Amino acid sequence: MSSLTTTEARQAASAQRKKRITAFMFVVPLLVFILLTFVAPIASMLWRSVHHPTVAELIPHTLEALKDWDGKAVPDQHTLQIFAVELNGLAKERLSGKLAEEFNRAYTGMSSVVKSTARKVAKLKGDDLRDKGAQTLLDANPKWQRTDLWYAIQRAGEKYTYDYYLTALDLELKPDTGIQVREETQIYLQLYSKTLTMALVITLLCAALGYPLSYYLAGLSENRANLLLVLVLLPFWTSLLVRTTAWIALLQTNGVINSFLMGVGLTNEPFEMLYTSFATVVAMTHILLPFMILPLYSVMRGIDPSYMRAALSLGDKPIPAFAKIYLPMTLPGLSAGALLVFIISVGYYITPALVGGTDGQMISNIIAFHMQRSNNWELAAALGSLLLALILLLYWLYDRFVGASNIKLG
Repeated sequence: MSSLTTTEARQAASAQRKKRITAFMFVVPLLVFILLTFVAPIASMLWRSVHHPTVAELIPHTLEALKDWDGKAVPDQHTLQIFAVELNGLAKERLSGKLAEEFNRAYTGMSSVVKSTARKVAKLKGDDLRDKGAQTLLDANPKWQRTDLWYAIQRAGEKYTYDYYLTALDLELKPDTGIQVREETQIYLQLYSKTLTMALVITLLCAALGYPLSYYLAGLSENRANLLLVLVLLPFWTSLLVRTTAWIALLQTNGVINSFLMGVGLTNEPFEMLYTSFATVVAMTHILLPFMILPLYSVMRGIDPSYMRAALSLGDKPIPAFAKIYLPMTLPGLSAGALLVFIISVGYYITPALVGGTDGQMISNIIAFHMQRSNNWELAAALGSLLLALILLLYWLYDRFVGASNIKLG
């Protein structure tokens, strides 16, 4: 009897393992998809933000010689000579432009200096290059005699660096004073602040517009509510690009809104609404409003209306009863909608790019600029990593003080 029980237990355990393996095999395609489209890109972004071997690959011998440099004066003739020889080789291989681009990131204004110097050094050959390379370098431009330039080159040659994070935080590392705030305008911190402010405004507007609409839909019969809910979902059937372009037609100087205001005599001159922060907020509020309505409606639909009737029958006023009974019960849906709208709006790109202009751009537009135009993928990766860290921090704070378990989408 005991052996029979043991056999049955083994068979049950084997069947359970087969079920688990079968279930896991069904999940494998989804895990692979998440790995390739989510985990791998984020890992690549984090890696590129700290790993940049380009300069080390272009001038390895110069960087090796700079290890013995004390940083108090211009590097010795031997180091300058090594750099002149390597610059000569890069010029012949048509790689001096790449070095100029890298140096320009580390030290502003070096692109033209490197290119002009490379042309002069490239004319030297044989003994002239070995004897006159260092002097030709110093005579080509006075910037080669600056110690802070060579310190920047030394920093740019490090394969693993946190300099891009310093730049993304408007900080810089100087040899004498260490890390300090950049003397130039605080570009990136202002953009982060503006992005968070605009995302918060969009979230509040979506909540202000979506809450009463969801409340109205929840109070209707199921057939009428479903019919009106189709109108809420209707924008999802239209391309995002089309919806954004429609706002351009509405908000431009000779657009529908200005033409109407001038036609009824409310203004004599058109308002400048397009390519402003106002345009970005309005367009994104319209686009993201369904993300607030859907979780609110799904939660409100499940609230028994008898709670409010009971509070009113016991003598409570409508507004206090709503604030004490109905509103707390809708917080899970409101929290879910607010979190969705805020996180999506923080990383939005296409709408600010089309209707925001310079005034209405967000941090995502700057990240795209460094990826597409300046070709500074490392700085773009650092900016994106900080944005990801900021969103995770805000989510942690939300979970700490509100509780992520209270979020409900329906």
